[in-house]
Amino acid sequence: MSSRRPTAEGLPLVPRRFGRLSRQRRWALWGSYAALAVFVLMFLIPPFYMLMTSLKTSAEISEEKTNPWLVYRPTMENYLDLIHDSNFQHFFINSVKVTICVVAVSMAISVLAAFSLARMRFWGSQTLATGVFLTYLVPDSLLFIPLFQILGKLGLINNAWGLLLIYPTLAVPFCTWIMIGYFASIPKELDEAALIDGAGWIQMLSRIFIPVAMPGIIAATIFAFTVSWGQFIYPMAYLYRSDQMVLTVGIISDLIRADVFQWGKIMAGSLMAAAPPVIIYAFLMDYYIAGLTAGATKG
Repeated sequence: MSSRRPTAEGLPLVPRRFGRLSRQRRWALWGSYAALAVFVLMFLIPPFYMLMTSLKTSAEISEEKTNPWLVYRPTMENYLDLIHDSNFQHFFINSVKVTICVVAVSMAISVLAAFSLARMRFWGSQTLATGVFLTYLVPDSLLFIPLFQILGKLGLINNAWGLLLIYPTLAVPFCTWIMIGYFASIPKELDEAALIDGAGWIQMLSRIFIPVAMPGIIAATIFAFTVSWGQFIYPMAYLYRSDQMVLTVGIISDLIRADVFQWGKIMAGSLMAAAPPVIIYAFLMDYYIAGLTAGATKG
């Protein structure tokens, strides 16, 4: 029997449960927007404060009566001083050099390791893959002392190129784990077809798996870039000279003298240092999300 009740005109009534369901969805949507607005506000307050401070002069920052959230006399002096500062230029160049080399080395190791663990099935491959990921969970603070001893024996203390040996230890485990999930989601029929055609493992990797797994490779590359560009503990422990410092440490060491903090330049330098990762994430966010979720959504 029909669940609809006839009206006086003989037309059926629409069940009320659909109206209740629509209201529930509307309230759930508004609740989601409210929670999202709260989180966005919380995350945007620090960058907004940094931007306001970077547009102030030292005299305006030190004034107690002014509102710290407003700029009465905006100026670009802090940015211009840093751009023309030779030390800041060295910091930026060192960061670019180290980041490019670390990303290249980390991705070369990660792609080869992930391909061998995901597709070249051998005894202990699953255990080894899990062990690779577990190394990523080791805190940085537990590693910089033994790594300091290693760099000291190699003569790379106070040398920016010493970071090239350290940063991959942070980037390779997680990048390898991302690529293992993506390579494992690729159908096995591609392997069989390539082997029948006489292709070797290197040819399979370069001509089949790398083009197909490009979203995962982009996601791993973004992660490696973020790790190497924003690392702070290791450069602070291993680099002492200004000509060898990278951007994250150079800003703090060069703009803080005893108890004198150049807050305007510190905030300006921090915003300029954060600009490259923000730009990369803004344009490649879709690829990053696709690479991270590929292993769970592809069968």
